Amino acid sequence: MIQTVTDAMSRNKATLWQDALGVISLSVILFGALHLPALI
Repeated sequence: MIQTVTDAMSRNKATLWQDALGVISLSVILFGALHLPALI
């Protein structure tokens, strides 16, 4: 199983940073949306 994950990561290195950036941006949007009612 570790070999499969390692192989998949080595094939997708070009888009790995884009996926990480997407996860971070979605987290920021969710965090902001959940705290927006407290600011109004």
